[in-house]
Amino acid sequence: MYSDILLAVDLTDESSWNKALPTAVGYCQSFGATLHMLSVVPDFGMTVVGQYFPKNFENEAVESARKELLALAERQVPSGVAVEHVVAYGSIYEKILAAARTIECDLIVMASQRPELKDYLLGPNAARVVRHADCSVLVVRG
Repeated sequence: MYSDILLAVDLTDESSWNKALPTAVGYCQSFGATLHMLSVVPDFGMTVVGQYFPKNFENEAVESARKELLALAERQVPSGVAVEHVVAYGSIYEKILAAARTIECDLIVMASQRPELKDYLLGPNAARVVRHADCSVLVVRG
């Protein structure tokens, strides 16, 4: 049923993967699917903020995230599951949707916390992904 599963994780927040990762791995094992682990390094939002960071900040942040993602996969994903690692830089929900389209995944798995009042007004990343994804999305409560 599924051949490519995209798992979005926040490397700075264990609750973004501690339940979602085993769920995605279980689906991969059941269907013989490839697990595509994605972490997004958020951008600055405003260009004026970016001027206060070192010029090579983006490249270093992405490379650091890549190493952390590889380490997480080594610790948490069984050896029988095919894994690909994807690190992106930018708007979280936009990069999740772009990766899903590029990979042509069948399923996106991601965690979601109980929303705060501000999330009802702005829309959390999980809600945006659910609304705009071209494939099924499984939201695992953290």
